[in-house]
Amino acid sequence: MRTKNYFFVAVFCLVFALMNFAQTPKNAARSITVVTEPNAIVWLDDILRGKTDASGNLTIKTVSAGAHKLRVRADGFKEAAQNLPAAQRGEVKITLVKTTDPAELVFQEAENLAGVDREKAVAAYRKAINLRPKYAEAQLALARVFLAMNNTEGALTAVKEARKARPGYAEASAVEGRIYVSEGDEEKAVAAFKRAITESKNFQPEAQTGLGLLYKEKAEAAGGAGDTAAEEENYALAIGYFKKAVAQLSGAPDAITLYQFLGLAYEKMKKYNEAVAVYEEFLRAFPDSNEASAVQSFIVQLKKQMSEQ
Repeated sequence: MRTKNYFFVAVFCLVFALMNFAQTPKNAARSITVVTEPNAIVWLDDILRGKTDASGNLTIKTVSAGAHKLRVRADGFKEAAQNLPAAQRGEVKITLVKTTDPAELVFQEAENLAGVDREKAVAAYRKAINLRPKYAEAQLALARVFLAMNNTEGALTAVKEARKARPGYAEASAVEGRIYVSEGDEEKAVAAFKRAITESKNFQPEAQTGLGLLYKEKAEAAGGAGDTAAEEENYALAIGYFKKAVAQLSGAPDAITLYQFLGLAYEKMKKYNEAVAVYEEFLRAFPDSNEASAVQSFIVQLKKQMSEQ
């Protein structure tokens, strides 16, 4: 009799577990904590998610369903990439190995200089490229620095070299689009951004953002000229690209500004309910951000405005 009771208890537990599994949303976000070297830079699917703390930990709170790729870089270590299985949660340990590769070490030096002294960064990137002629990452990083320095000719040359070293380099195409935007060449910018999206099989938030900003500016120009139809058309295009970029960034810091662009575009189209929904989603994703209080005030103002209509 006792054996039979144990059998029924086991069956009940199994059924209960299966019911819970079935009720769990398949697209539910999960949280992981990357454990590696201190002050290491962490990317998820090539999207920057932050740096590890002094103990080597970084918690990523919103990791969407499915498999992903983690990439980690720390000064003095060889960069490492590791697949993240669809079901993995909790701690993810990534062991980095010391590097003696001179090109990699100089590249790391250039990355540290890029936000401090661009001229020195350019020299360091060029040194890394001389040490490793087909260093696509260094070429692209050089292009970004040149773009920040308004040297579009140098930036385009570096992008060309990056693409030569790595054909189908989606990130390089996205940067190329940004360069053409800075030159005011809309046609080439759109073509480069769309090529980036194609090369990445539709996952390229930088290119999605670039297109969103481009159409946002066109909408603002049309509005200033009194062309209501063109204004609405371009805001609708901007919203489409901003939504894709926000979804692909999935809680990454770069999404903070995009949420606000998206909400503002909805406001401009007088779609206030949609704007409120975007701002509320922002607060759920970034409750502790510096912009949280401002976004909360947007919600209050919009709800007041809607109630007065």
